Amino acid sequence: MSVHATARIVATRTGLPVLTGEGPLAPRRTRATGAGARVTVVGAMSAPLGGDRLTIEAEVRDGARLTVDAAAATVALPGRTAEPAHYDVRLSVGEGGELHWLPEQLISAYGSDLRMCTRVELAASARLVLRDEQILGRHGEGPGTLLTRLTVHRAGRPLLDQELAHGPGAAGGWDGGAVLGGHRAVGQLLIAGPEFEEKPRAPRLLGDTAVLTPLAGPAALVTALAPDALRLRRILDEVLRDQLNHGSVAAYR
Repeated sequence: MSVHATARIVATRTGLPVLTGEGPLAPRRTRATGAGARVTVVGAMSAPLGGDRLTIEAEVRDGARLTVDAAAATVALPGRTAEPAHYDVRLSVGEGGELHWLPEQLISAYGSDLRMCTRVELAASARLVLRDEQILGRHGEGPGTLLTRLTVHRAGRPLLDQELAHGPGAAGGWDGGAVLGGHRAVGQLLIAGPEFEEKPRAPRLLGDTAVLTPLAGPAALVTALAPDALRLRRILDEVLRDQLNHGSVAAYR
């Protein structure tokens, strides 16, 4: 039997008035090391499996700060049904609010089929740090089918709309030299905030398999490839530390 579950988080300047979860999605308030609240999502059962429909909603209201991370990686697994699993993430950040969305890796296990959609709505003065890491297959196995879409709007206008498709259900060439080039870990780090309007980032290479790209708006996107999850995380963490040191995002988690 497939699972339908939703978790919801609402952060205000004074706390977390809403913190609920169902089934495999168990958000827990954890200790923050600076200003703002921190929530860790704990997996209460194996998911997503084929046919599952999971949703996480996080709302950061005006002036609030929130970090959301996870206790472990999410593993997409084959289920008893041939239907794909669906995982929706819906994020919104109000005026003067800030969200650090830092989940652990999404692992696409062999035989799985997952469609993941992340939608973000930012107010004009909102700040966002969003990390997205995809690991194609567990050790020694091929990947499942993984289709993802990341859509970000700021002040009602598009900031980023990007789709990725990997595995046997994707169009041919996804693993070729012009795309992944044999790598099995792909990640992104999106940083957005009004300070990028005054000091936009210049495009630059970050080694042989990573690049920082300024967007047509107050934001920058880092895209990276790596042979494994550990080296991918090192690349993205280094960029995030650099942005923290340059004051592009608040130094809290």
